[in-house]
Amino acid sequence: MYEQIVAYGLSQKEAVKDYPFGADPLVLKVGGKMFALLTEKDDICHVSLKCDPVIAVNLREQNKAIKPGYHLNKKHWNTIEVDATFPLEDLYSMIDHSYELVFKSLTKAQREAITMRIRATDL
Repeated sequence: MYEQIVAYGLSQKEAVKDYPFGADPLVLKVGGKMFALLTEKDDICHVSLKCDPVIAVNLREQNKAIKPGYHLNKKHWNTIEVDATFPLEDLYSMIDHSYELVFKSLTKAQREAITMRIRATDL
């Protein structure tokens, strides 16, 4: 499951892996900014994702596996405990949301450069 989650995160445009804190956790970035932080222990993944503050609170109220971001700004980050029962499609939607928030926070020049590189590879 961990590998599936990492692969999905890396399928986002210009997403890259990084290990800024050592071998664990794995951080996924776009434009040098983190949009996901992942750890795995005993077949349980913990995935921290950026989230709109209002949506973050709603998600936490709806699912006990979603908690305020662990060691992150709890207003803007959720940490999701993903086991075999957690729907991956729901997690993928949260990854998409996190990526979009971070992508939009990049400078205009960074966003345009990424968009141009993507277009160049699509030709």
